[in-house]
This record gives sequence, C-alpha cells and structure tokens, in this order.
Amino acid sequence: MPGNVDKRYVLSFTTGGLLAREAAVLAPIFNEQHDWAKVRDLAVSENLLQARTRSTSVRRVRATIERLSALSDTELGILEELTASERSHLMWAAACRFYKLVGEFAEEVLRERFLTLAGTVSYDDYDSFYRAKALWHDELGAVSDQSYKKLRQVLFRMMVEAGLVNDHGGIEPTLVTARVGELLSSQNPSDIRFFPTRETH
Repeated sequence: MPGNVDKRYVLSFTTGGLLAREAAVLAPIFNEQHDWAKVRDLAVSENLLQARTRSTSVRRVRATIERLSALSDTELGILEELTASERSHLMWAAACRFYKLVGEFAEEVLRERFLTLAGTVSYDDYDSFYRAKALWHDELGAVSDQSYKKLRQVLFRMMVEAGLVNDHGGIEPTLVTARVGELLSSQNPSDIRFFPTRETH
C-alpha cells in the first residue's frame, strides 16, 4: 500500500559519507559500554569525532551510531582491527542494512549494472530508481529538491569511499576479503548482493 508507515524509508543518511573512520572510533567504546546512549553522550561531550561545532558532532555521532547499530556483535568486535578497505566494505553493508533505500539501490542498480556489464552508474540511474520507488512511497515524493540532491550526492560519495565506484561513475569490481565475506554471507540473504561482484556467497 502506498505510504504504508511500516515500510517508510529512513532518509537520514545526509551527514558525512561512509563514516568508516568515525566507526572505528565509536565501535570500541560500544564494545566496552554495550550502550549506544552512553556512546553517544561520551562521543559528543568529548568531541571524539573532532567536529568543528557541537551541532555537527551531534549529527555525525548520530549517523555513525545508526549504521553501527546495524552490525552484529561479532562485526563490531573486529571492526577496529580491519584494514581500511575491509572497514569500508563493512560500513557500506551497514548503510545498506540500516537505510533500505541505499540497500535497494545497491542491489537493484549498482550490482545489476555491474552484472549486465553496463560499466557505469550515474545520477540519471539514481533518478530513475528514485522515481520508481516514489510511486509507492509518499515520503520520497515529499522530499525537498535540496534534500533530494543531498541524498543523491551522499549516496554516490559513500560508493566512492567504499571503492565501489570511481569519481567518474565507473563501477569498480569489488574483491571482498575472506573474513569480511564470511560476515556478509552470514546474513540471509547474503549481503554480498550489495556489492559489484559476481560472487554470490
């Protein structure tokens, strides 16, 4: 049913980009505290993400925690020891899990265009995808033009930071390491579906 509240998209991914560096700062604190509210309060009060203003700190901490909350305890436990590339891949998966719109774009557009040898993904591809989704989701149609452009910009920035797309929109085949691949494949269905790769598990 169009506009069904239970299926509304979360559209709060307009802060920062992939936030992989920020995740590496906050995940170890959660592993000690096991309380996201405490992590948030500590991160903001001590400006752990080194934001220039308190309001920026609040937004960045909130966005990072949203994504980290989509990870399992096992994933949170090893996040700090991952390489930069591995951490970026895991945080891309986290964004895809938490923000359904991002996950659907990754699976239905990014991966599909890779598998069909399209080679690139563009703003036009996103616009077509978004318009199709908006037919069934009133909240997408209610987004202002400025917010729409920001959502699109941040999504593409995340893909670039994750190494999935280059600055010119060229799709970069992804090689996921064994330990990250194991984490992604433990999901049902496998989170490998969010990546431009021919691997299925």
